[in-house]
Amino acid sequence: VQLQASGGGLVQPGGSLRLSCAASGFTLGYYGIGWFRQAPGKEREAVSCLSTTNGATWYADSVKGRFTVSGDTGLTTVHLQMNSLKPEDTAIYYCAVVPEGDYNSCAADDFDYWGQGTLVTVSS
Repeated sequence: VQLQASGGGLVQPGGSLRLSCAASGFTLGYYGIGWFRQAPGKEREAVSCLSTTNGATWYADSVKGRFTVSGDTGLTTVHLQMNSLKPEDTAIYYCAVVPEGDYNSCAADDFDYWGQGTLVTVSS
């Protein structure tokens, strides 16, 4: 299982970025998919999760109404659309997956496979 996260960069406060998590060699159907982030000096935190089985989503309170998680039609790539970005959104963002049968919550410890991170910097 290989995951490739991309789409990070430098953006001004109020701007938008779209992160992508691409699966290599498999489709993301029947997986729980999570986006997590870790800011310098802080613990890793959950941002958003998606169940590809029933489409259920979860968002951290800090990103509700600003971030949207979605999958493409072929479920080979999952996106995290981030709008109205704030400096406190600055972090390395990671995507991760867990087989749907083992997906219980949007908790990092529950996820088995991780992509490398992509850096998001929100600064003027």
